[in-house]
Amino acid sequence: MASLVRMQVQLTAEQAGALRVRARAEERSLSDLVRESVTEYLARRPERDRRALLDRARELTGLFHSGCRDVAENHDQHLDEAYGS
Repeated sequence: MASLVRMQVQLTAEQAGALRVRARAEERSLSDLVRESVTEYLARRPERDRRALLDRARELTGLFHSGCRDVAENHDQHLDEAYGS
């Protein structure tokens, strides 16, 4: 097992209680369940490469046309009109 780092986290009373019940039922430690949960969370939500996101946004630039020639100058007005404010 990799070296462990001690951390302090705060859970709601409901979360802590449910975690204790689950740990007892599975005959595992609270720490083991928390580590497993963090591992699963990180696997489901991979880190997004900021550079790739910026490149993707740049690729979209100019692909769509609003028909308005003054969007840069009057963007607030156009947003108000679009959202009915």
